[in-house]
Amino acid sequence: MFQSLRTPGRWLLGATLIATGIAHLSVQREAFQAQVPGWFPIDADIVVVVSGVVEIALGLALLLLARHKLLVGWVVAAFFLVIFPGNIAQFIEGKDAFGLDTDLERFLRLFFQPVLVAWALWSTDAWTPGLSWLRRRRSDGDG
Repeated sequence: MFQSLRTPGRWLLGATLIATGIAHLSVQREAFQAQVPGWFPIDADIVVVVSGVVEIALGLALLLLARHKLLVGWVVAAFFLVIFPGNIAQFIEGKDAFGLDTDLERFLRLFFQPVLVAWALWSTDAWTPGLSWLRRRRSDGDG
């Protein structure tokens, strides 16, 4: 059953990334700056613009590069991991943005990032080769 939802899931994730990337470049540009860690050595606005462009590109890749969806899935998952320190910084530094204006709300937001990683891997079927590799490694070790 969930197999038939992979393609629409990939499209939804792609569209979400495109919309989020556009928001980085326009209406939520300042809000996204709250997720750039204070210690990061690059100007927050530059980080927001670059990450917005990357999100648009990744969203388009999810929509248009179905033939390479495994690779795209791993790249999108890696992107979600790379930007996770921004979410941690928003929590630790207590920065308000996106309606997250309490420590509890910013803390709970941290648990959504693994969901995004799993969504990228599931919707592109990228985790299947990884699971197969793990099974082979386990069976090789048993013999």
